[in-house]
Amino acid sequence: MAIATQTMDAGHDRWQILKLLVARKTVLISLIVLILLVGAALLAPWLSPHDPLKLSIMNRLKPPSATYWFGTDDFGRDVFSRVIHGGRLSLMVGFSVVVLASVLGIALGLIAGFFRGADKFVSRLIDAMMSFPDILLAISLVAALGPSLLNVVIALGIVYTPRLARIVRASTLVIRELPFVEAARALGVPTWRIVSVHVLRNLISPILVQGTFIFAYAILAEAGLSFLGVGVSPDIPTWGTMINAGQQYMGQADWIMVFPGLAIVLSVLSLQLVGDGLRDVLDPRLRKEL
Repeated sequence: MAIATQTMDAGHDRWQILKLLVARKTVLISLIVLILLVGAALLAPWLSPHDPLKLSIMNRLKPPSATYWFGTDDFGRDVFSRVIHGGRLSLMVGFSVVVLASVLGIALGLIAGFFRGADKFVSRLIDAMMSFPDILLAISLVAALGPSLLNVVIALGIVYTPRLARIVRASTLVIRELPFVEAARALGVPTWRIVSVHVLRNLISPILVQGTFIFAYAILAEAGLSFLGVGVSPDIPTWGTMINAGQQYMGQADWIMVFPGLAIVLSVLSLQLVGDGLRDVLDPRLRKEL
């Protein structure tokens, strides 16, 4: 009976959080935009009216029309088809960076926050990494590893690891001193179980919120690296490589840059607004003000 009641309470809390989240119009609109962007990216092979890689010199630099909704680029490729196909890679890079940064950041944060002996070393490592601007550190890592999609993910994952590690460390320092953790120690519960069950499960909310911000930062950073020519290969359609390719036609064929740039703005802004909404809803102190 207690287990059933606990399950019902957890389900009620999740439903209440969802209701508070969608009650904010900005968050609701942001969620709809994200769903549309992700859906268009996943369904790109069926939604694209043209082959995103097919060259057609006769149709180069065509303005938006009924045939080419977003116009064509300097090689006659359909910009709309390239935008939705490029979204698959840009969003995949952002999601992969979140996963990698979460794994590394959670591990470093838990080690630094729970084990006092390792705190000094890990904290200095985190501070050293955060002393460099994100884009400069990413450029350095990609230059060392070589320009490729995998290396961009690895570089950005390393760059954004300290952001998550600091939050996990700070929260762990508080949780490790709470009575239920002390009780688990007194009962002889193994350390790995205390960390994984009693500590980590109470860090889900800040990790989830920070993950949405890292997702947005990663999309921007990938676009920046590709724009500078040190990220993904120009042959691979991402929003960043499309903007890089269209910069020389600014003023002549602005649509080559405008539409992938608009996709970046919409995705990043939506992720930031959803992250703000999650932070307000998941934080009990802020939830009371809603």
